[in-house]
Amino acid sequence: MDASLPELAFLPLGGTGEIGMNLNVYMAGPSVLAVDCGIGFGGAERPEAEVMLPDPAWLEQRRAGLTGLVITHAHEDHLGAVAHLWPRLRCPVFATPFAAAVLRRKLAEAGLVNDVPVSVIAPGGTFASGPFSLRFLNVTHSIPEAQALAIRTPAGLVIHTGDWKLDPSPLLGPLTDEAGFADLGREGVLALICDSTNAMVEGHSGSESSVRDELAAIIARTQGRIVVTCFASNVARVESIASAARKAGRSVVIAGRSLRNLEAAARDCGYLRGIPPFLPEEAADDIPDENVLLLVTGSQGEPRSALARIAEDRHRNLALGEGDTVVFSSRVIPGNERAVGAVRDALVRRGVRLVTDEDAPVHVSGHPAREELRALYRLTRPRYAVPVHGEARHLAAHAALAREEGAIPILLDDGDILRLAPGDPEVVDVAPVGRLVLDGTRLVPLEGAVMGARRRMLYGGIVIASLAVDAKGKLRGLPVVSAPGVFDPETGETTRLAERLADELSELGPMVGDEESLTEAARAALRRSLARGEGRAAARRPQVEVHLVRL
Repeated sequence: MDASLPELAFLPLGGTGEIGMNLNVYMAGPSVLAVDCGIGFGGAERPEAEVMLPDPAWLEQRRAGLTGLVITHAHEDHLGAVAHLWPRLRCPVFATPFAAAVLRRKLAEAGLVNDVPVSVIAPGGTFASGPFSLRFLNVTHSIPEAQALAIRTPAGLVIHTGDWKLDPSPLLGPLTDEAGFADLGREGVLALICDSTNAMVEGHSGSESSVRDELAAIIARTQGRIVVTCFASNVARVESIASAARKAGRSVVIAGRSLRNLEAAARDCGYLRGIPPFLPEEAADDIPDENVLLLVTGSQGEPRSALARIAEDRHRNLALGEGDTVVFSSRVIPGNERAVGAVRDALVRRGVRLVTDEDAPVHVSGHPAREELRALYRLTRPRYAVPVHGEARHLAAHAALAREEGAIPILLDDGDILRLAPGDPEVVDVAPVGRLVLDGTRLVPLEGAVMGARRRMLYGGIVIASLAVDAKGKLRGLPVVSAPGVFDPETGETTRLAERLADELSELGPMVGDEESLTEAARAALRRSLARGEGRAAARRPQVEVHLVRL
């Protein structure tokens, strides 16, 4: 390649080596283009962090050259972080009508809807952002208007697939634009940056139309109340459920904020035509059980979801019992197995019958299996393949398949800066990467002091001691100790700990000096007092805090 051409590079800041938190960066000289900006979930491995986001610090430092942020589709792991991170990026945003409709609702909740410049691009449309000449290509996925992205620069053509599959009957929207991919292949594709989620799955991912047929059959023959839970963003699935309910003489009641928001966005964009408006959850009690279908959030066992609250009999409007049925029209995302199992167990204890994707074909993936990946490589014929959107084992399986199809695979981790041109591709630098946690309305570093303390409290509990010291530095009275998550107050162990702490402090002599030094000395004494105690609590190394009061 001509060395005079400007440098073209790719950097994943999230979503490579993991599933979720997608944030990708392309560089052409000093210009930078971001693709997707999504969230992830802590799951069982990070119980202290419910929602996580990629740290955009590297990108923020280069904001002057950031020409735009392109959203490939409206799933949370590709769009959910925009409202939280845009104030640090402040760049134009490009999205299709449906993704823009979903995004605007999130921006409105954050008070940013009038601040963020969102350019709406028609599916399959072309546009530009700085030196990047861009083209959307229609792909089928489990949400409307999913798009792959062709990125043209003077240094070469790159295809960024986003999430995609080859569905011969997608129900909503057009087929994957195989002719468009083939045209790009004939033009010459430098690199294919491609979804790896199902790179270990043989065959094809299956068609959404087969799920519609199965759901219709299940709903038609089921007695009692029926609940169906699915990913709220799968508008085709929601339409299938609603159509089947209408044929079975059932009205659809929806429960869950994400479902209500997605329904509104879908109808605004012309989807769900012919489907009557869904009823609010308050209407469920006015409809006989055999004439109602409840469409609810909570397919992943989210503790605050509608389904979790129903399973625990703490939903204010909806209840299930003996003879009712819950259909899980979704897969279990890795990491959510325990949470989903807990919800299913709670439902079974209430006498509810379950139908999952292990019992019937009530779900198909929105990501390409191996034969679909092979088909895309044969259409696009890229020189290089860069697997993304997957954990290490998915990326490795994808790389092996790409090599079989004649491409040279390049495996990356988040933070690797890959120079694609000029010359042979090479990782030339590493950018700092990290994770932020959405803690209420603020963002805090996952590895920072706040979340570190929360992890220690989560696993070891916390011990808090309040001390009163007179003007001469003498301890007055017995310290007051509380130890939530460490000791049961009824056992008297906190009193014994207070006595041991008093002994430790008496050995220090008068407590004089600056407040910071005295407080740290008291913390050390508290730690020693814990270590002198009996039982497992001392070994758990709880978080310790001291409140020092001068009299």
